[in-house]
Amino acid sequence: MSAGVAYTLTLRCEIQNQPGMLGRITTIIGDHGGDIGAVDIVRAERNCVVRDITVRVQDENHGERLVGAINTTPGVRVIRVSDRVLLAHIGGKLAVQSRVPLKTRDDLSIAYTPGVARVCKAIGDDLSKAFTYTWKRNSVAVVSDGSAILGLGNLGPEAAMPVMEGKAILFKELADIDAVPICLRSQNPDIIIQTVEQLTPSFGGINLEDIASPSCFIVEGRLHESLDIPVMHDDQHGTAVVVLAALRNALRIVGKPIKDVRAVVNGVGAAGTAIIRALLEAGIGDVTPVDRYGIILSGDDARQTPMQRIIASQTNRDRRSGDLATAMAGADVFIGVSQGNILTPEMVQSMDHDPIIFALANPTPEGDPDMLRHYARVVATGRSDQPNQINNVLCFPGIFRGALDVHATKMTSGMRLAAAEALASVIPPDEVNEEYIIPSVFNRHVVPMIAHAVAQTAIDEGVARRTHIPTNS
Repeated sequence: MSAGVAYTLTLRCEIQNQPGMLGRITTIIGDHGGDIGAVDIVRAERNCVVRDITVRVQDENHGERLVGAINTTPGVRVIRVSDRVLLAHIGGKLAVQSRVPLKTRDDLSIAYTPGVARVCKAIGDDLSKAFTYTWKRNSVAVVSDGSAILGLGNLGPEAAMPVMEGKAILFKELADIDAVPICLRSQNPDIIIQTVEQLTPSFGGINLEDIASPSCFIVEGRLHESLDIPVMHDDQHGTAVVVLAALRNALRIVGKPIKDVRAVVNGVGAAGTAIIRALLEAGIGDVTPVDRYGIILSGDDARQTPMQRIIASQTNRDRRSGDLATAMAGADVFIGVSQGNILTPEMVQSMDHDPIIFALANPTPEGDPDMLRHYARVVATGRSDQPNQINNVLCFPGIFRGALDVHATKMTSGMRLAAAEALASVIPPDEVNEEYIIPSVFNRHVVPMIAHAVAQTAIDEGVARRTHIPTNS
C-alpha cells in the first residue's frame, strides 16, 4: 500500500536538451513504482533543461532507489532532492499571534503596565476570574515525554515536538482552541506529574500524548485526581471514543445489539485497555482480550501487568484460553491495535455471521483490507487511503471544546461516552453503510456536535463551573 503524500519528493533534474529525454525519465519513474505529480520547468538553456518532477514514493528507501535509477540514465542528473514533509516543518508549525492591538501608548498601557495590574488584582481576589481575563478558558497543554511517538517508539522529547505541534494545529484549526506543545525531558511518572501540576494555572485542559504504557496510566490517573481541569490521554481515550462511535454504526448495519456482542481486542496496551474499558462501559456482551502471549485470562497473574489483571477480572467470562485464532472463533467483532498482517482468511471465516473487523495497526493493518472486505461485512482501518478511517482527530478537538466551554473540572467516562454517541450520530441513519460508518475529519458537524454533548454531560454530572453552554458549542 502506498504511503501517499507522506512520502512526496521533488526531484530537480538537469536534463540534456534533446527530444524524448523527459519521456525516458518518466518511464524510469513508472517502472520503479513512482507516482508522478507535477512536472515544472525551472529554466531552459541551450544544452540542458532543468525540471522539477514531483513524485510520490513508498518510503525513504524507495525514494533513494528511484533517484539512483534516474542518475544512471545518460544525459540526466538529479541535482537536488526536496522532501515535501520536511520542508513543511522547517521552523516549526506554530507561532504566537496577539488578540489585542499594540499601536499606541494607550494600547500599551491597557495590555501591559499599568492597566494590567488591575486585572492581576481582580484574579488575585477571585481565582475563578482567570477563566474570564486570561487565555486559560481556551487553552490546552499538549504534554509528552517522547516515550511512544506514533509507531516509532522512544525517540525522546525533541523528536516528539513535530507531533505535538501538529496536535496543536489540529486543536486550533478544528476547534479554535489555543494549544501549546510541551515536551518534557524526564520519563519518570512522578516528575511528569509534578511538572504538569505546576503548569496548570496557565491552562484550561491537559492533553497527554505519546507517553508509553504503563507510565501513561499512572500519569493520567494521578493527574485526574489532583487537578481541577480536564485531563485526557488521547492515545488511550481518543482512540476508544472513535472506535466506539464507529462500532455503534457498524452494529446498526449488521443488526446486532451491543449487549449481545463479543469482541476480540488484540493488543492490551494503552489504546487496547481504553477500548476495552469503553466497550464495557457501553454495555458490550463480552470482550476477549489478547496480547502477544495469547488470550488474557483472570488468575494468570505472572505474565500480566497490573492494568491487564484489572482487565482480566472484567472480561473473558467464558474463560477461553489459547491463541488469537481460538479467540476469533465465534466472535462478532475484531479490534486490532497491535501489529500488521496477523489475520488470516480462516480466522475471519471462523467468526460469527456478518463479522466486523477494525484493523487499526498503522501503517500496515492486521490484515490486507481487500482480503478482509472479502470475508467481513464491515472493515475499518487507521489509514486515510481506506474507507472508514479510525482517527483520534475526529474526537479530541470536540471533546476539549465542550469541556472548555463549561470550564469543566474533570474529564469523565460519561463525557467520553457522550462524545462517542455524538460522533456516531453525525451520520444520519439512512446514510450509514458498510463503507461509511464514521464521518470525515473535515465534516463541519463533528466538532460542534461532540462539544455540545460533552458540555451538557459535564453540566449533568456536576463537573462544570458554568451551567449554560455557549452558543458556539
